[in-house]
Amino acid sequence: MGRGNGYDVKDIKLAAAGRNRIEWAKKDMPVLRSIGERFAKEKPLKGIRIAACLHVTTETAALAQVLSAGGAKVSLCASNPLSTQDDVAASLVRHDGIGVFAIKGENRNTYYSHILKCLAIAPHMTMDDGADLVSVVHTKKKEYLKGMIGGTEETTTGVIRLAAMGEKGVLRYPIVAVNEAKTKHFFDNRYGTGQSTLDGILRATNRLIAGSCFVVAGYGWCGRGLAMRAKGMGARVLVTETDPRIAKSVRTVRPFVEEYLLRDGRAIHILAEGRLINLAAAEGHPSNVMDMSFANQALSAEYLARHGKTLEKKVYTVPDAIDREIARLKLNATGVRIDRLTPEQKKYLASWEMGT
Repeated sequence: MGRGNGYDVKDIKLAAAGRNRIEWAKKDMPVLRSIGERFAKEKPLKGIRIAACLHVTTETAALAQVLSAGGAKVSLCASNPLSTQDDVAASLVRHDGIGVFAIKGENRNTYYSHILKCLAIAPHMTMDDGADLVSVVHTKKKEYLKGMIGGTEETTTGVIRLAAMGEKGVLRYPIVAVNEAKTKHFFDNRYGTGQSTLDGILRATNRLIAGSCFVVAGYGWCGRGLAMRAKGMGARVLVTETDPRIAKSVRTVRPFVEEYLLRDGRAIHILAEGRLINLAAAEGHPSNVMDMSFANQALSAEYLARHGKTLEKKVYTVPDAIDREIARLKLNATGVRIDRLTPEQKKYLASWEMGT
């Protein structure tokens, strides 16, 4: 049963703990806070129903609060069965009145039942981390397509899936690929993933990284960040694409660590069932990194509310104006000032008539 369906007395302390952690995380999310303050005044999402399938963490809770402050009705389910922070889920239900359908460690059947419950609000928008909401709407809940304005996608994997749908002409509403924003992948994917993944590995295994042979499968932004961090801690890093054919037996070594024995006697340790170790065994990216990622989500939702009905049914990158505004807000929050072109300089750069 998802926490959106209620909670008992013992959840009160759990919700209080979650609320404290959410407030602590928001201190490191000045960009999202400033967007939330504007949303509370302007209500750009008034009357919009948003179904979100994201990691139920303190940072996601901050995003849900901002969307709600903007006038949206928000329903949230987990994008990963192992990443939910139960105290955060309880807090959103008790203190914010947001429907949350997520329990840490839920099985596959519960996971998909929670997606269906999340979609029961008949959303105008979806927010995805892996495209599962979009997939279910297009296959099992097509009746919700009629009222859909648009959606956002947080991850590389999800963008790939949705781009394929767009190319085949089966995507039924526009999607903004938040993952492609420079303010997202330069920081979240590279630095956030690198740090939080190593944190999860250390908590799950308690192994010494220095001197270890550290294999990174794939060298996108996430892979680069992890390779950089592992090398910085003294590991011998190898980057490869791999398809291990594991064989005959498995045992749980410790929480989030399963051992698969190969026919030749060697063993492979799979962390967090092959899911995201940084969220299963650790607490995910630092809040100040997720600040910009979820600022992109919030402003993309506002963009879709204003322009979604005029967009084609395909995947869009985050508008450059949004990316720049988030960068500006982040610089302001950190007290950094940058130079601006004078009117004369702008005129010179735009002119072909003026010589050097």
